[in-house]
Amino acid sequence: MENQELSYPSAAAALHPSPAAPEGPENPFEERPQGALARMRGRIGSALAAIVALVAKFFAAIKGAVLLLPKLKLIAAAGTALVSVAAYSLFWGWTFALGFVVLLFVHEMGHVWQLRREGLEASHPKFIPFLGAFITARTFGDNALAEARVGLAGPVLGTVGSAACLLIAEVTNSDLFRALAYIGFFLNLFNLLPIVPLDGGRAMAALSPVMWFLGFGVLVALDFLYPNFILLFITFFAGLELYRRWEARRSPSLAQAAYYRVSPRNRVLVGLVYIGLIALLAVGMSETHILSSGGHSFRNL
Repeated sequence: MENQELSYPSAAAALHPSPAAPEGPENPFEERPQGALARMRGRIGSALAAIVALVAKFFAAIKGAVLLLPKLKLIAAAGTALVSVAAYSLFWGWTFALGFVVLLFVHEMGHVWQLRREGLEASHPKFIPFLGAFITARTFGDNALAEARVGLAGPVLGTVGSAACLLIAEVTNSDLFRALAYIGFFLNLFNLLPIVPLDGGRAMAALSPVMWFLGFGVLVALDFLYPNFILLFITFFAGLELYRRWEARRSPSLAQAAYYRVSPRNRVLVGLVYIGLIALLAVGMSETHILSSGGHSFRNL
C-alpha cells in the first residue's frame, strides 16, 4: 500500500485565510456613481426637452386659435343661421325658411355696410329663431346723424331685397317669392317704428327723440291687439332703452348736447328717407298681400 501524503491547512491558515483574487477592477465602486449620474442627467435633459416641446406646441396652438378667431366667429354666425332655418322649417317648410333667413341677413348687412362706412367695426349677423337677427358694435355712431344713417341702412337694403323677391315673383309667377316679398316688406316696416332699439328709433335720434314715446305707445297698443311673446319681449327692452336714453338726454353734459346736434338740412334728409321708406314698404305690402284660405300655408307654396 502506497503511502499517500495528505495535506491539511495549518491552524494559522485556517484562522487567516488568504483572500481570493478579485475579479474585474481593483475598486468596483469607483465608476458606478458616475454612470448613475450620467443616466440621471440624460433623463432630466429628456424631460426638459419634452416640456419645452410641449410649451412650444401650446403657444403654437394659441397663435393658431387667435388667427382662426375671425373664422370661428363667422362659423358661429353661420351656425345660428342654420338653427333659425331649421326652426322656421317646422312651421313654414325649408324653402320659405331659407328665403326668410336670407332676407334677415340682407337687412342686417345694411347696418354692417354703413357702420364700416362710418369707420366702425361690426360683428357678423347673428340669428335668434322667432326673434330675428342682430349685430353688435361698440357704438352705432359718433353722433345722432351717424346713428340715423346706420339705423336706416338696414331697412333700405332690406327693402331692396324684398323688392327683388317681388320682381322674381312677377317674372316666374311664384307665390313663394311673393310671400317672401310680403314678409320682407312687413318686417322692414315694423323695424321703422320710432322706438329704440328698433331702426326707426335710431332715425328719430336725428329728428325728434320725443317721437320715441309715440313709438312706444304704438308697441303697447300692438301688445293688446296682437298679444304674443315676441311683441312683449320687444316692448320690455324698448321701455328699458327709452328710459336709459331719455335720462341721458336730460343730463346737462356737453357731450350729450353735441351728440344730438344735427343741422336742419340733415334733419330734412333723414326725414325724407324715413317717410319715403314707410310709403314704399306700405305699397309693397299691399301689392304682395296673399289671402289664405282653408289649410293654405307657406309650406305649400
